Amino acid sequence: MFGAAELAEYLALVHDVGKGCCAWQDALIHRAEAGHQRVGVPHKDAGAGLAAQHAGLLFATVVHGHHGGLHDRAKVREVVRALAGDDRDAANAREAVEAVSALIPEIIRSEVIAPPYWLRKLPARQIGLGKDLLVRLLFSCLVDADFLDTAAHFDGTGTPRVAPDTDMASLHSRFETRRRAYLKRKEPSPVDAVRSTVYEQALAAAEGNPGVYVLHVPTGGGKTLASAGFALRHAARHRLRRVVVAVPFISITEQNAEVYRDLLDPGEGEAGAPVVLEHHSSADLDGTGGASRWARLAAENWDAPMVVTTTVQLFQSLFANRPAAMRKLHRLAGAVIVLDEVQALPDRLLAPILSALRGLVEHFGASVVLASATQPEFWTLPELEGSPRHMVIDDVQGLFTELRRVKYTWRSDADLSWEEVADDIAGEPESQVLAVVNTTKDASVLHKCLVNLAGAGESGSAASAASMGDRLRTPGQPAVLHLSTRMTAEHRREVIELIRSRLAAGLRTFVVSTSLIEAGVDIDFPCVYRAMAPAESLQQAAGRCNRDGRNTQGRVVIFRPSEGGDPRGGSYDAAKSASERNFGPDLADPDDLAALSRYYTDRYAAQGTDGRAFGEEIQQLRRALDFPEVAREFRMIDDSYSQPVLVVRPEKSEEDRDRIEADIKQLRDPYPTGPEVLRRLQPHTASLPRHEVLKALSSGIAEPVVGDLVVWRGFYDAARGLDSERTEDPAAFLI
Repeated sequence: MFGAAELAEYLALVHDVGKGCCAWQDALIHRAEAGHQRVGVPHKDAGAGLAAQHAGLLFATVVHGHHGGLHDRAKVREVVRALAGDDRDAANAREAVEAVSALIPEIIRSEVIAPPYWLRKLPARQIGLGKDLLVRLLFSCLVDADFLDTAAHFDGTGTPRVAPDTDMASLHSRFETRRRAYLKRKEPSPVDAVRSTVYEQALAAAEGNPGVYVLHVPTGGGKTLASAGFALRHAARHRLRRVVVAVPFISITEQNAEVYRDLLDPGEGEAGAPVVLEHHSSADLDGTGGASRWARLAAENWDAPMVVTTTVQLFQSLFANRPAAMRKLHRLAGAVIVLDEVQALPDRLLAPILSALRGLVEHFGASVVLASATQPEFWTLPELEGSPRHMVIDDVQGLFTELRRVKYTWRSDADLSWEEVADDIAGEPESQVLAVVNTTKDASVLHKCLVNLAGAGESGSAASAASMGDRLRTPGQPAVLHLSTRMTAEHRREVIELIRSRLAAGLRTFVVSTSLIEAGVDIDFPCVYRAMAPAESLQQAAGRCNRDGRNTQGRVVIFRPSEGGDPRGGSYDAAKSASERNFGPDLADPDDLAALSRYYTDRYAAQGTDGRAFGEEIQQLRRALDFPEVAREFRMIDDSYSQPVLVVRPEKSEEDRDRIEADIKQLRDPYPTGPEVLRRLQPHTASLPRHEVLKALSSGIAEPVVGDLVVWRGFYDAARGLDSERTEDPAAFLI
């Protein structure tokens, strides 16, 4: 797929040569098998030395890092040089090479393996980035094969589990058949004709050659189905292997995966394996120590025809240096990569992200789709300069004009309190209002204010959860609902379904959410309140208003809460400032495409022209092949701030609780496990600031599981989840 088959085969052949020495074999028998301890004898160096000799020092990095992770060139050079010494490790390595070459002479080659032709032809400034990407995908091939082989040994099959190649043309045909049936069942909407036009243009564009495609469609324009239709048809047309859909929020991952499963997975009574893999676990399984060594086998490897994941999972893995995170990367070669809501990519990382996407397209047989209602001006940045830009939609401006469904109102009060915001929302003539704010703390505060005003009652204990659910489903009873990442994925999904059912029934409903509801969540309110934020967030929030065009005009109220918070970071500050200069009561509305283009230019310029604001320092580290430092510097989210937390919700049945606890125990056990365990635990995962997790661990309210994953044993609010405003009493959890 990327011209490195001979190279990959050789690296796989030599990676475990070091196990051929007597010291390693003796330790395997007497320590590992007899005493269940680690072997404790290094085995990577022998294979790294062979790779350096017969493929080059660059590719020795792959072999040397296949357990502990990719190191920088200096470290690998030091290891290879040490093989000429007379210490015990060097002697063991030489013994191993001699013993294994007697059985497998192919490990000693008469000539050096040449790197792929495309790498040798790159311009000088690009060759370092090309090497970086090639090493990453070769490393992924090796560690995934190694993990699969290890898992096959321990499960007794002896044969690694690898999915057969998928007939993408058949999948596309199934998708088309079921999509038509789905649309017939769906309640008609005034915008159906426009969505149909968008879909047909997407299918027509899919006939084009592989490359970078731009799907610029207003919110509510049918982007979810259009992007999938494009991807499946494009894959079938060009014999690509899979579709990888990456979205910014877990809530969209869950929603899109559910839609795609209905359209692609085998139905009841139909033969075949599941098609859609949903992967958004944020657990870090690359820690050190015996337990985590086996836990890495639980990492996903994306061996599925369609993968629905998060952009955090995708790019954090792409620029990682550890095996569990990277084992999936080779699946991007020959894939259609759909980046939904691409406006959410962080400015500070655009240089490495766009550079890597371009590299995957130009050298690894991939196609990329950039999908958004608020398309950033990526082609003004040097990483995409000269790269063809394929537009999926013919007349974007005409499409936006046809789908304009809301009127913006700007509240510029400088001293607007949360109580006043809540009062305005509760007094709206529309009985259904969505309010979107910028932080989980703001969501908690506004939710409580609305509960007090609307008389919807408050939940504060496990016992109240079921009764609250019954009350919210009672006709005439107002509901004030909450959404944030402090709730588990399953909890959020339940709330979203409740919101949809109440909206459909015309019941009085107020929802307070963080921005997780903005991008891609198919929900339709007559009135939306949005705290001031960057322009793309304003327009995305507007996409939840009069989405299906059933009202003459929806209302979007932009307000500035005096006590409101903002996400941290210079890029966010630049984006919000640029928004305030370009959009407002005497300026443009956020759906003005010309103003949006000026906004992105203004926003990028405000962050400097030296590229540092966009991650150029990471590009320099990539050129230097400093893999550990790239991994440290590349952070889609500030992981010193956020951490995954497992929650066994109190309202779960005893049977469900037992199953969840059994999965947690399995992750803790010092034996291999596959990715199914984490997959089952995904719905029960929320997110907390790391400092809160550390405090909870120290007080016994949380317990470590594996890697950075913890299980919560404290209070879980039936409405707000791990409520930031509730003070825990650690003594209540001491036995």
